[in-house]
Amino acid sequence: MLDDRWKQAFFDYSTSSFAEILQRTAPHLLPGRSEPPPEEGGMPVVPHGTTVLALRYRDGVIMAGDRQASEGYQVAHRRIEKIFKADDLSGVGIAGAAGPAMEMARLFQTELEHYEKVEGENLSLDGKANKLGQMIRMNLPMAMQGLVVVPIFAGFDERAGVGRLFKYDVTGGRYEETDYFAQGSGGKDARDSLKKRFRRDMNRDEALRVAIEALIDAADEDLGTGGPDLLRGILPSVKTITRSGFADVPDDEIRRHCEAVMTDRDRL
Repeated sequence: MLDDRWKQAFFDYSTSSFAEILQRTAPHLLPGRSEPPPEEGGMPVVPHGTTVLALRYRDGVIMAGDRQASEGYQVAHRRIEKIFKADDLSGVGIAGAAGPAMEMARLFQTELEHYEKVEGENLSLDGKANKLGQMIRMNLPMAMQGLVVVPIFAGFDERAGVGRLFKYDVTGGRYEETDYFAQGSGGKDARDSLKKRFRRDMNRDEALRVAIEALIDAADEDLGTGGPDLLRGILPSVKTITRSGFADVPDDEIRRHCEAVMTDRDRL
């Protein structure tokens, strides 16, 4: 017969939530918990990811983000990745404090893998969206100190046969958007662009053009958002999520759309 110690160990690791296991056994590994304490006079300046967006199209969802991370009024990184694969049919776009946001995205990947192994099946898309909301809520103490993480979540819902996308507030509140959404410092400018160009039932090529043009519009208006740098080969990060899975959009295809947008504007 197992003694109480082994029973407790089995109970700890049989839960389908990996985040709960970390909270009980190694809370310092949760997003934001390893961040440096506030310096005298406030939080230290940390790199922030800026603009990410998601929009629905005929076959699923497109997620896209610029590649710049800002640190105050300076560029901290020019090639940061902001769109992460969560599992085969979903992805998360990070905005906010870059370090905790990337930690959260990686922990979310592990959370979904752990659930699948323990339960023997995948979470529904709504279940995944709820899990991410719980993780954002766990980061609330750090958010109150300035390390805010507010991602976008999107995926293909096999049960409904459509792409879906979700936005969040800093407390972990989850809200579904029917067509498109953009988050980050350039989020409003990107949303304004999407509002003018979005159409229901766009094909893949049309949706890619709309997403890339929205990021370029955001870069024109927002200092924190980085536009395409064709000389350095720095292009937006763009992913598709369809019934076939999560996939990268090739750089040559992204470059073609960037050049087309810039050429059209030069003619004005």
